[in-house]
Amino acid sequence: MRQTEVVLQPNPNVRMEEFLYEKLDKKVPTRANNHELLGESMIDAGHEFGPGTAYGSALIKCGETEKQLGSAEKEFIHSAAINFLTPFRNFIDGDYKTISKERKLLQIKRLDLDAAKTRLKKARVADARSAPSCDPHMIVFSLCVSVPLKLCSDDFLSLFLNAWQMWAEEVHQAETELRIAQSEFDRQAEITRLLLEGISSTHAHHLRCLNDFVDAQASYYAQCYQYMVNLQKQLGSFPSTFSNNNATSASSSSSISVAPPTLAPTMTPTLTPGQASPSLNELRSSSGPRKARVLYDYDAANSSELSLLADEVITVSSVPGMDSDWLMGERGHQKGKVPITYLELLN
Repeated sequence: MRQTEVVLQPNPNVRMEEFLYEKLDKKVPTRANNHELLGESMIDAGHEFGPGTAYGSALIKCGETEKQLGSAEKEFIHSAAINFLTPFRNFIDGDYKTISKERKLLQIKRLDLDAAKTRLKKARVADARSAPSCDPHMIVFSLCVSVPLKLCSDDFLSLFLNAWQMWAEEVHQAETELRIAQSEFDRQAEITRLLLEGISSTHAHHLRCLNDFVDAQASYYAQCYQYMVNLQKQLGSFPSTFSNNNATSASSSSSISVAPPTLAPTMTPTLTPGQASPSLNELRSSSGPRKARVLYDYDAANSSELSLLADEVITVSSVPGMDSDWLMGERGHQKGKVPITYLELLN
């Protein structure tokens, strides 16, 4: 149960605060979770950059999605608390404590029973050793016959009979205590047995609660996945839109570039035979190498490619036989293939 609470609320200070509010029977104040805080910050930053810009619009959409994730997380935590934690906590604080108490009491009764059996055994052994198994009056008569008359006084006979009676009473008391201990043990064993028989129904109830918890968790992750898929679709058009914004407002030095995912050669768009991109046609029609500005960062996939940094200017040229989506780029003494989609040819 504690580990489940840690998963649902990793912050120990918040867990302690919720525990105190619960003990005081007060409502826990509503607070924004981490996803909602991140979403609000993204939305505020997006409005500062401007909703009309690609980056500002992307920030706003990401912020709205983060707030949706936060809302889904709250619903999951609330559902898990009602359907799983609360029944489990009620069992721990109620039936489980009762069962544990009765089991401890049963152990005490068993120890009392064992002690009573031990006392009875010792009493019987001592009684057997103190005198032979015959009538005490016959023993007194034998003593009077064998011992001189002056030694068979009333005090001696009285002492002997008292000792005999004491051992008999000790055995009788031990037997009585054993019967009482056995009766109390049997009664407590029956109580504990009835409580433990109810565990099977409790297990069935907790199994249903566990299924509800798993269903809520599966629904939560599926909902989050759907939110992120929708966000990916919304952000799919931002790189090309932002590229157009750069072309039309190249003078803005404070614009933020959004780097698209790294494209391996197999991921770049392919062209049909005989068809060339506009940038390549323009380069082929020129007399030699051209300068090009890098639009996005690019990490080389192998040694034949050249890594790029956004806004740097490199020299590019067309090489016969090369894939139509690639050019040969040069930066100082470094040389390698670069993707056309990451470049903007300069006049």
